[in-house]
Amino acid sequence: MDKKERAKEKKEKRRQEISLLRTIPYSDHQRWWSSETIAVVTGANRGIGFEIAHQLALHGVTVVLTSRETAVGEEAVKVLQEGGLNVAFHQLDIVDPASIQAFCDWIKETYGGLDILINNAGVNFNLGKDNSVEFAEMVIQVNYFGTKNMIKALIPLMRPSAAGARIVSVTSRLGRLNGKRHGISNVTVRQQLGDVDSLSEEVIDKTMNTFLEQVKDGTWESGGWPHVQTDYSLSKLAVNAYTRLMARIFEDRPEDHKIYINCYCPGWVKTAMTGWAGHVSPEEAADTGVWLALLPEKFVSGKFFAERREINF
Repeated sequence: MDKKERAKEKKEKRRQEISLLRTIPYSDHQRWWSSETIAVVTGANRGIGFEIAHQLALHGVTVVLTSRETAVGEEAVKVLQEGGLNVAFHQLDIVDPASIQAFCDWIKETYGGLDILINNAGVNFNLGKDNSVEFAEMVIQVNYFGTKNMIKALIPLMRPSAAGARIVSVTSRLGRLNGKRHGISNVTVRQQLGDVDSLSEEVIDKTMNTFLEQVKDGTWESGGWPHVQTDYSLSKLAVNAYTRLMARIFEDRPEDHKIYINCYCPGWVKTAMTGWAGHVSPEEAADTGVWLALLPEKFVSGKFFAERREINF
């Protein structure tokens, strides 16, 4: 058996293990949540986001499903409600300040706050080996700046509890800092983003803006950026870095006001974003995100996961 076959066999074994784990119900003492627990899932009208909303609701959490487009979001919620699940809808565009403010006002008025935020909303315009940067600005704005917008806007609305509030961002292995095929070859940038102690929002923002400037002047190919789905990879790299930064900042929060933030890679999923070319189902892809959101008695923060296991940034 060659290396590729062994890796495939190992992966399949892990998928079977997780499928088994998903059948084991949480015991009463593990369930820190209830129907009063509020989870917000962005970009959840289809694909991974829809399935995350579905699974959280099956566990008894009250879910707020959001979508940029009202009609499709309302239709998605209707499907879940017909299944007897406690799911509500509100329009949300994560790059529109007015939409974010209206959403925050509604959450505060309707529920008094939230306990779980799943940052799922994102875009990608490259399929397979395509590597166009025609929509790079939109990709960076939505995937990184939009995700950051939501975290910042909702931190003040995170409700205090002994279990702590949870933030989970859907990201990608393509955003790994030291990936063999798609890491950053620019040593200075890699060091800046890799040093958690000196990492700052300004450093992350500057890295993304430098890339976008190079896209505009046509010099991006020599910038030392990832060679695979460059704009998407960088947007997820930024989310990963921001996850580590916020975890460090959240460390100083007092007991009962803790916020735990992590990110995870769902794999190559059969959704519209991949042109249905993936090999992971949305149900499987949602699993690690839901697991992180509901982790009992294990306060983990600032980590990167795939298939319920921590992986390197």
